[in-house]
Amino acid sequence: MNGWNLAAAVLLGAGGAAALWGVTTGPPARRVIAQNMTTSAVCPALLLLAQGYGRPSYVDLALLLSLLGPVGTLVFARLLSDDLSECPGARGLTWTAAGAGAVVVIALCVAAGPGRALAKLLLTGALLIGGNIIASRALAGGFRGVRGG
Repeated sequence: MNGWNLAAAVLLGAGGAAALWGVTTGPPARRVIAQNMTTSAVCPALLLLAQGYGRPSYVDLALLLSLLGPVGTLVFARLLSDDLSECPGARGLTWTAAGAGAVVVIALCVAAGPGRALAKLLLTGALLIGGNIIASRALAGGFRGVRGG
């Protein structure tokens, strides 16, 4: 096991356990926040595993997940707008997940060097961080019309 795989295991262990706990317990608001956090934990882990195993196809999967994960959160926010009216703030969790994603993407960009792989990593990182922030903001009621307001 190399350092990339160890970092992915730690990220999946910590983020996955917290997301699993949030999805299986509590009100619908906590479950939707945990669903959003799952994307924020799994996507950087896939990027680390791609580097650790030397499989560029994992980067493609992370790119797809970083695009579709926040969209799924927005769909849940819209469909469950009545149940999410008292959604707790997850500002600390959002910025922690965004920071972890940024650290992973920067480390992998340094390891990848210039080229097509760097462009894919930067695009994946931008989608992951931006999507996480937008979805969290929508869950907190920050966008008119997303949660029926």
